[in-house]
Amino acid sequence: MTDQVDNWHKLARYDTNMQGELHANLLRNNGITVSLQPLSAMPGMNSGIVLWIQDTDLAHAQRILANIDTDGATPYEMFDEVSEATLSPTLNSAKDNNGGEV
Repeated sequence: MTDQVDNWHKLARYDTNMQGELHANLLRNNGITVSLQPLSAMPGMNSGIVLWIQDTDLAHAQRILANIDTDGATPYEMFDEVSEATLSPTLNSAKDNNGGEV
């Protein structure tokens, strides 16, 4: 029998809690047990977070995090690519029932 307490390894440290929790959920969705250690004892403080992983999952977790595209478009940039005409095609070509411009 092994002592599970000593089998945890520091995987990553994040400056924001949200980024750490996002990556932790990604790992959990891939079947990896993750422990989060907030860097502030005060609830609501966005002081960063550390992800801890069991040693048996360490290599798999490192591969998953290494494959995250950090140079791609941010979610906000993806919205910029959608044109106004795509979102609402009737705004630019509004016609009344008789075929005339509104």
